[in-house]
Amino acid sequence: MKFVAQRVLRATLTAGGQLVSEIGCGLVVYFGVGVGDTEEKAVKCAEKLANLRVFADEAGKMNRSVRDIGGEVLLVSQFTLYGDVRRGNRPSFDGAEESERANALYELALTHLEECGVPVKGGVFGADMQIEQLNDGPVTVIYEL
Repeated sequence: MKFVAQRVLRATLTAGGQLVSEIGCGLVVYFGVGVGDTEEKAVKCAEKLANLRVFADEAGKMNRSVRDIGGEVLLVSQFTLYGDVRRGNRPSFDGAEESERANALYELALTHLEECGVPVKGGVFGADMQIEQLNDGPVTVIYEL
């Protein structure tokens, strides 16, 4: 399982020309599920996101989480995080989990983030989505387990 989290001031996600999700200050997270990933990993990723300290405290140090600042998370399923370009220029996605299982683990991560007290919005699994985000910093964190 992998995620790329970016600190944002705001973000919107549309699919099919329709607004699906919108957040203010918080994190846009691109979430990838690999072959063999488990429910335990999805829960651990959600907990990592809820507690990831990438927001400034009173001293200007990155010491506060999205939960601490009352921010939101936009969690976007992103199988292309498993794109392997070591051979040639066209990515191979053999490392990405099959769609049904990946969606189940993505939904579990969404649910667990909410249970951790973080307002979370999602995308449309498997859809062609357009995402606009205003990055803050920029701050980007990559996590894999």
